[in-house]
Amino acid sequence: MDWQSRPRCDETPAWRALGAHAAAHFSGPQAFDLRQAFAQDPARPWHLAVQGPHVYADLSRALIDAPARALLLRLAEECGLAAHRDAMLAGQHVNVSEDRPALHPLMRWPAESPHPLEDLRQIQRQSASELSNMLSFAEQVRAQGRFDDVVHIGIGGSDLGPRLALQALAPDILPDAPRVHFVANMDGHELAGVLGRLRSATRTLFVLASKSFGTAETLRNAQSARDWFLAQGGPPQALAEHFVALTARPDLARALGAGRCFTFPEGVGGRLSLWSVIGLPVALAVGSAGFRALLAGAHAMDQHFAQAPLSANLPVQLGLLDVWYRNFLHFPSRCVVPYHHGLRRLPAYLQQLEMESNGKRVDARGRAVPFDTAPVIWGEEGSGAQHAFFQLLHQGTRVVPVEFVAVRRAAHDLPEHQARLLANALAQARALMLGHADENPQRCFPGNRPSIFLLMDRLTPASLGALIALHEHRMFTSGSLWGLNSFDQWGVELGKRHSLAIEQALNQGDCSGLDPATAHLLALLTQPPPQDDPR
Repeated sequence: MDWQSRPRCDETPAWRALGAHAAAHFSGPQAFDLRQAFAQDPARPWHLAVQGPHVYADLSRALIDAPARALLLRLAEECGLAAHRDAMLAGQHVNVSEDRPALHPLMRWPAESPHPLEDLRQIQRQSASELSNMLSFAEQVRAQGRFDDVVHIGIGGSDLGPRLALQALAPDILPDAPRVHFVANMDGHELAGVLGRLRSATRTLFVLASKSFGTAETLRNAQSARDWFLAQGGPPQALAEHFVALTARPDLARALGAGRCFTFPEGVGGRLSLWSVIGLPVALAVGSAGFRALLAGAHAMDQHFAQAPLSANLPVQLGLLDVWYRNFLHFPSRCVVPYHHGLRRLPAYLQQLEMESNGKRVDARGRAVPFDTAPVIWGEEGSGAQHAFFQLLHQGTRVVPVEFVAVRRAAHDLPEHQARLLANALAQARALMLGHADENPQRCFPGNRPSIFLLMDRLTPASLGALIALHEHRMFTSGSLWGLNSFDQWGVELGKRHSLAIEQALNQGDCSGLDPATAHLLALLTQPPPQDDPR
């Protein structure tokens, strides 16, 4: 099947069959019940387990049965998922609205192994060379010991990926690595707080990360950081040594004063760019070997996604479950709870990955979709989350699927903590499923609440790479079936256009041409403070 002419999910027989199956077996008084499913099939955990590189998935507590899984596989086949996947991995222009490929898997292709497709070989060589230059620079920074602090300035994918990786790989940070700080927010409190913690302007390296080098937050923070450097006595002629850029537009970065520029292709989306030179702060912290291990773990997941049968393909199985939950069981959100402190930013990372990629109401051909697309992704690290929103998960009026992420072996030497942490994760999944009957209705728990369990042996650069790549391909799977272009993000641009006009009005105090609500708030914001204001 040609990927460009493949049908959208709702245009297939399998879609209609799934709707009928959900109506007959997953609603009403005789609806599917996990407790009965386990009683009828004690081997369910083995039947619904999927092993991928570095990640094991237990799907046995998902609200799904064998007929639904079979119909979802049929849906994937009828929608031409495999052809679409192969086109993406072959560098075809699957980002149709911007007429670009999606080259993030190419960024982690092993440098020593030429890509089998000639069309991608030249891009691979160029990207591998630039990555090698970036890694060499990171090694030099640590070896020379010139910088005590590195301030990484970016936002969105240029920030979330490196920030997640450094938190997750904290035990792997090398002893000679500089301290890495992140600044993303337009709110100056974040930048001011970071600048106040720096030891010396002349011993600070600023990393400016922006694919387009037109992102308002990054440019404002970069300019303020430049002003601070000069105000602290940093010599103007040293700006180029203290400011480096990670971008697809080195011309714009140099105009701002950046010296060294590391580039990556336009076909690598910001939220998928960790694997490119955007990973410089990670390389500075964990070294070239650690960064290449991160790439290797992601590449292993790429190969699994490309080669494993759809029935045993972990990203595909999770993506199909997402479609089942969103479109047939009508769950509006998914809760992600990592039981590992290093993964505390995973829910935020997945929010951007899924909601920016698939939060769309128009398909890749410009047609309005008559069904729901991306769910709301939310969550927090366990076990603290149990004392926050788990009340709603257990007894709330809406069912929310939960995704537990756990790591078997910890990097610390406090075994009692790890045993109790894992016990908490397992207990919550069990309690959600079993529920609890009680004469007091306030102590009753309905149970039959779904969850899945993603388990890794250790949190290492390789396993982290595999985990992130798993979610990238999972996002692609659901977006492909929904007929979306998961690689553009026009919704991000609209607010930017409005903010420029409003900023001008705010600075000039002129509200003409604005809607009444905005004009009213601008008038309040531009009023001088009261005379008795102690400030």
